Amino acid sequence: MMKKNLKKGSGLVEILVAVFIFSIILGALINASSAYFSGAGVNLSSTKAAYLAEEGIEAVKTIRDFGWNNISALSDNTDYYLYFDTSSSTNNVWKATTTPSIIDSNFIRTFKINSVYRDIDGRIILSGGTLDINTRKVISSVSWKSNNSTTTKSLSTYITNIF
Repeated sequence: MMKKNLKKGSGLVEILVAVFIFSIILGALINASSAYFSGAGVNLSSTKAAYLAEEGIEAVKTIRDFGWNNISALSDNTDYYLYFDTSSSTNNVWKATTTPSIIDSNFIRTFKINSVYRDIDGRIILSGGTLDINTRKVISSVSWKSNNSTTTKSLSTYITNIF
């Protein structure tokens, strides 16, 4: 009689162990999917910021294409913002401003222009040398807030007076 009572209780223990193991696996899957979706959101913002920074570089090139003095008149190492001016009936053009603007309620894009110096062999150098009035360094940066911190992505290139 004693063996019969042990068999009845062991079925209940097996069910409880199975439910416990299933709960642990389900909890791990929920945590993994939560981490995946959280990471996907961060990656989406980072990718969007990279595209906005690249667009900033291209917009500055467009400003340059409308006249080198649009670039050479900008002060070194000053934060500028871009806006797309649609007020002209013939041309919709990018313009630089010192008024901040927010893109998609989260991103702030700035760009800076810096003078370029060259050594005696014509290579770009960080300091000293001869000022090249027909070349400027452009740094396009995009900042956004995520998880109570600010993240920034930057790109830089050189542009020249090609006209």
